[in-house]
Amino acid sequence: MPVDRNRITEQIIVIGAGASGLMAAARAAELGAPVLLLEKTERPGNKLRLSGGSGCNLTNAGDPEDFVAMYGSNGPFLYGAFRQFFRDDLLALLSRYGVETENRPDGRIFPASNRADDVVRALERHISEHGIRLISRTRVTAIQVARGRVVGVQTDAGEYPAAAVALAAGGATYPETGSTGDGYGLASSLGHTIVRLRPALVPLMVREAGFARSVQGVSLRHVRITSYRCSAREIDPSLVISRDYGRGIAGRKPPRPVIESRTGDMLMTHFGISGPITLLMSLAIVDASESGPVSISIDFFPGLDEGQLRRRLQGDFDRHGKRGIRHLLDGLVPHKMVDPLLQLTVIPTDRMGSQVTAEERDRLLSSLKSLRFNVQDPLPMAFAMVTAGGVSLDEIDPQTMASRLVKGLFFCGEVIDVDGGSGGYNLQAAFSTGYVAGEHASRTLVGKPK
Repeated sequence: MPVDRNRITEQIIVIGAGASGLMAAARAAELGAPVLLLEKTERPGNKLRLSGGSGCNLTNAGDPEDFVAMYGSNGPFLYGAFRQFFRDDLLALLSRYGVETENRPDGRIFPASNRADDVVRALERHISEHGIRLISRTRVTAIQVARGRVVGVQTDAGEYPAAAVALAAGGATYPETGSTGDGYGLASSLGHTIVRLRPALVPLMVREAGFARSVQGVSLRHVRITSYRCSAREIDPSLVISRDYGRGIAGRKPPRPVIESRTGDMLMTHFGISGPITLLMSLAIVDASESGPVSISIDFFPGLDEGQLRRRLQGDFDRHGKRGIRHLLDGLVPHKMVDPLLQLTVIPTDRMGSQVTAEERDRLLSSLKSLRFNVQDPLPMAFAMVTAGGVSLDEIDPQTMASRLVKGLFFCGEVIDVDGGSGGYNLQAAFSTGYVAGEHASRTLVGKPK
């Protein structure tokens, strides 16, 4: 039945039953508003079930300032949402439904069961207790507006009237979970600006594909990755990076042409590089690559300067000169990297330690302190953990998540142009913006909440 555009029906519609949508629906209903939650897949919380390796990294132990820094220049937008609903509120809500949590040494907070399904079930109970009507397998094709305000939505199963709509349709990553970017089209059709979408927290492909394949699966612990705005051969060897730079790290900007530099763990893959610090650096690398070549350098020994490592190598060769070079390197780098590294530095694999020349030692030293790759591309958006870009923050009220262009329209979650590093930041942003969107959407019906 067509929507009557001459009247506003007493109902809030939430589009998308992910983390932000579930929270928005629950909060609006908690305040007394009738809520219809529309989900295009068979069940709610699909992407949430996969988060944190299905362990569900809910949030982080950092303070609000630490959080805001992890979202880059758009982070301050979240202050208003965090003041209304933050980590302790989230943990208290989950505890109410039997989900206890634990803090990891790195500050990440997970359910004690390490099961994302437990979190989804808690949120499902939360919406069920408040009488929310959930309709699955229903795709929203348009948000209907009359005289500048929302009056309903069009779906592939018909029309539904509404006093307000919270758009929580997610990003464009993990499309198998339902996050196929629908929300951006819906917002754009109403006049909203969509900041260019890019993959964030994404593995990177390198041009040195042969070397990458030869060391795929190798995990490197406590190494330094530095990214540069130049090709690998143009990296200045005299530019020694000895501190971390990047989103969420306080301090001065890195020296040019450095983009970011981080110390931590990474993974070599058949196409290039992945792992925690690679993912954290990926968005800055993706953005920088639009204006020219980008390369990365891996320092296997960030705790040693070049002179210290040189002395260590010389000492090993002097003490164990009768041992083969492969055996000597086995204690310095993962076993699978030994032969590829020797091939790269043009050192015969059957060379004895005492036979390694000064020139060969210098080449080996250079590779151990600066193993270089040219970045080709990120993996496609479907393989990214998070979508960067989205509805422009200039067009959203940070205190209410309300559209500045269309009355009765609210945004929350990944559809907004806010993305954070790994560590629970993106889920906390989803829960916080969802809560705020639901609360203020409810005001269109029930007035100011007490």
